Amino acid sequence: MSLRISVIGTSYLGATHAAGMAELGHEVIGVDVVPEVVQVLNQGRSHFYEDGLDPLLARHTESGRLRFTTDPAEVADWADIHFLCVGTPQGDGGAADLSQLHTAVDALAPLLTRAALVVGRSTVPVGTAQALQERLRAAAPAGDGIEIAWTPEFLQEGHAVDNTLRPDRLVFGVQSEQAKALLHRCYALAISEDTPVINCDLATAELIKTAANAFLATKISFINAMAQMCQASGGDVTLLADALGHDKRIGREFLNAGLGFGGGCFPKDIRALAARARELEVNVLSDFIGSVESINQQQRTQVAELAIEQLGGDVTGRRIGILGAAFKPGTDDIRDSPALTVARQLAGAGAEVWVYDPQAVVPDNAIRRAATVREAVTDAELVLHLTEWPEFRQLDPAEVIGWVKQPLLIDGRLKLDRPRWTDAGWKIVQLGRAATV
Repeated sequence: MSLRISVIGTSYLGATHAAGMAELGHEVIGVDVVPEVVQVLNQGRSHFYEDGLDPLLARHTESGRLRFTTDPAEVADWADIHFLCVGTPQGDGGAADLSQLHTAVDALAPLLTRAALVVGRSTVPVGTAQALQERLRAAAPAGDGIEIAWTPEFLQEGHAVDNTLRPDRLVFGVQSEQAKALLHRCYALAISEDTPVINCDLATAELIKTAANAFLATKISFINAMAQMCQASGGDVTLLADALGHDKRIGREFLNAGLGFGGGCFPKDIRALAARARELEVNVLSDFIGSVESINQQQRTQVAELAIEQLGGDVTGRRIGILGAAFKPGTDDIRDSPALTVARQLAGAGAEVWVYDPQAVVPDNAIRRAATVREAVTDAELVLHLTEWPEFRQLDPAEVIGWVKQPLLIDGRLKLDRPRWTDAGWKIVQLGRAATV
């Protein structure tokens, strides 16, 4: 049976969640404070790039099952469930900035005249949900009839649509059987397909998301630390990762050495977890996360330093072509992008840096944006592969060698076919692997 669902906040999380809920058969109204965003979404288009999202938006805005508004009054007493999907960016000292969440709750609460379930999807510090329930009940005419639940998202940008429609698990942080039953109705299709469901308390639900991101970040930083060890000892980090991945207790995913993680989730979420751990005096966790982040940042600097080293220690006036600006393929998101960090460091060292990305916009005036791969690498003395878009793996190295001044390439993601490039005459340099000529 379909439900009426409101989605408060329509950025990466909210827009995808709203379209996904419509695809799962529910009636959905998304709410956002930016009129231009609402206008674009009502035209069946997203205001950012996420693979597969636009067709979903178009299908359900055309059918009438999905629409967007700037007025929370339209959804207050209409919806069976209100999903909070606003951003929780990094604030002072690494802590999560909850101001958008508070603004959304403060706008909705006075309009809630009947009992309602408000469900958080945003990533928040543990303890946030309980505080928000008190805030809602104090301001809502329905008072104690307002209940909060928390069902954290586990979306991977570039795969967010599939993650929404076919989640690998569902976490329901609930306080009552009624709330649990309503969420089970909401996700009935996924549950019918044997998606694991974890029913838990609010605090555990909040911690599950931050713990998941912290653990995945740890795997990435661990393999990058091993890449440094391989670099120093002559080992091969890719073969090492393959061997580790065969151990079922470890697994191969997120053991890809290279430039490290970035984006709008991992960096700010692990910093927020560390900040909350410090507040609760769990110093062993905050110190551990600090080490994970330190290794991640070192990878960016190492790649920039490696580039300078490969060009003889001075990049002043040297033309460098960079493939990739988004923090990962499948998205135009450049938040905390490792690729752009390296580009800025090289530009700051005096290089003439050209960057090409299939989707992301390069915001820096000091970095030149190329419209094509060819424009980015023409006359380049060094090429860096920093975002693993399929387009770059499909390049013909024998053709590209005719565009550059010097066939020297740093594969910062360890994803290119080394024999194919070296056979075409390129020198390939990868962290944690011996250089090939």
